[in-house]
Amino acid sequence: MTDVLSERALNRATLARQYLLERAPPRAIDAIGHLAGMQSQAPLAPYVGLWTRLRDFAPGELAALTEDRQVVRLQLMRNTVHLVRARDALDWAALFTPLRTAEFNANFRAGTARADLSVVLDQAGQLLAERPRSRAELGRLLAERWPQAEPRALGYAVTLHLALCQVPPRGVWGKGGAATWALLEDWLGAPLGAGPADAVVDALVLRYLGAFGPASVADVQAWSGLTRLREVVERLSVRVFRGQAGQALYDLLEAPRPDEGTPAPPRFLPEYDNLLLSHADRARLIPHRRPVPLPPGNGATGGTFLIDGRWQGTWQLRDQQLRIQPFASLPATDLDALLGEAAALCAFIAPQAAPDIVVGHP
Repeated sequence: MTDVLSERALNRATLARQYLLERAPPRAIDAIGHLAGMQSQAPLAPYVGLWTRLRDFAPGELAALTEDRQVVRLQLMRNTVHLVRARDALDWAALFTPLRTAEFNANFRAGTARADLSVVLDQAGQLLAERPRSRAELGRLLAERWPQAEPRALGYAVTLHLALCQVPPRGVWGKGGAATWALLEDWLGAPLGAGPADAVVDALVLRYLGAFGPASVADVQAWSGLTRLREVVERLSVRVFRGQAGQALYDLLEAPRPDEGTPAPPRFLPEYDNLLLSHADRARLIPHRRPVPLPPGNGATGGTFLIDGRWQGTWQLRDQQLRIQPFASLPATDLDALLGEAAALCAFIAPQAAPDIVVGHP
């Protein structure tokens, strides 16, 4: 008989794998690998994401990994920018080519209709071999040869077809800068992975289950943006559970599944954290129907927070003030614990400023 997992049991299992029941000791690079990468549309968000998950994490650790090219930021899952280990970037880049191509065809193909795309990309490769360039600069330079095309569309043609990554100083704590792109193989000094595609996607799905499981096929597809993964999941050596609604949930044979009564301390998450974005059915983490906020900016100045393992409010650092906005009144014990965590967050992101902590009314 297949075991049934409650929403609370799923919540605790996912929190355990995300290092959110207790902070974990791994190095940042190992945590990034375990988490199958970290959402990095807001380039500084992973710093807060690692702080909330790891013991004694300091910004300099991730900054050094970024500048030393041991981790890299590029468009992968859901065609969004993720921070991943260098080896994972090389192995996974080709899997997500169809997502990038589909976005180009849907939104930018018309703007390049009178240009030979293969020649455009060859010219762009030569430009990028000279030095990293922004999308706008690529579009402008290419438009000099193809004046009938839209510069913006030409820029997107490059970033959505070639295997590229965004390079420092963007994504480096205390620095920052505009998004500039380099050829992934040139930047990392290594070729793209040439292993069998089936083996690569199998490994990717197993990595997802290790970080977000137990999960359904729809969950894996929602996280990755890939389709037709049922046949992949069903050929893997995994354990099968059922959710309360009867859906099949897949998991690694050996993975933490804590008792549903395990305490979950309050945790602050950064903007775009994958915890809230990586399931088709988000009920295990979101007990309401609010959309996850996706604010603009470089990150590390806002996000969400968890109470008892569920999303229960937002936070923002602005004008020397950390404002916490709960969705409902919090019990005194939860509020005290949250304020203690908020003080630690302030010490991490603004150690010289000592911002005031303010709790808004629901």
